[in-house]
Amino acid sequence: MRFTSQTSSDGVTEQFFTLDEIPGVLWTPQDARGPRPLILLGHGGGQHKAAPGIVSRARRYAAEGFAVVAIDAPCHGDRPRGEEFERILAEMRTGMAAGGNPGALVVGLHGHLAGQTAADWQAVLTAVQRLDQVGTGPVGYCGLSMGCGLGIPLITAEPRIRAAVLGLLGAYGLAEDAARVTVPVQFLVQWDDQMVPRDQSLALFDALSSAEKTLHANPGKHGDVPSFELDSSLNFFARHLT
Repeated sequence: MRFTSQTSSDGVTEQFFTLDEIPGVLWTPQDARGPRPLILLGHGGGQHKAAPGIVSRARRYAAEGFAVVAIDAPCHGDRPRGEEFERILAEMRTGMAAGGNPGALVVGLHGHLAGQTAADWQAVLTAVQRLDQVGTGPVGYCGLSMGCGLGIPLITAEPRIRAAVLGLLGAYGLAEDAARVTVPVQFLVQWDDQMVPRDQSLALFDALSSAEKTLHANPGKHGDVPSFELDSSLNFFARHLT
């Protein structure tokens, strides 16, 4: 792991890094020492590790004592976009323009990225836990929309993840993996989501095998998640990771 820059402000240290070909960012409390809970942040489709929503969430978690890491998913941010990704993306956009169901159309894209994303996260998790300011404390995952679609296969493959905040996605192509998720989950649904049919969101929540899972449904469209849900997720991770 090679750190490329470091800044500190408002009690939080932000460090950009690369691990092999994986670009990422680590946020920790300023002058942090010793092990602490770690939260992995998965970004949405077309976004990246330093998208405004990711940064604001990461800084809030870090200010409360967590270590937080985000990486660019394959074919996103600073990573190259391969020919197969471009082909799948073009087909998805054509289908959406023709009035196709967006939830069903993203399945191929998420399937193309999921395996590499899980391997990337596992490598980054191992490297980050070797750092003095992080250590081998409990791990949580937070990912909405594409972050949920890539996060569910990761959670099933990575036993170090002990709790997750998921949502803004439907059951298309994910029901089988979701049935293997047993960690506590907080699941977000936007009741008027124009991208994900409500029944599909509820079906994905229902498919999760977690003994503890909570549905948080709010009015509004896909990107209108209320700001108070950040506080709620912080309480959720504090309960399960500290």
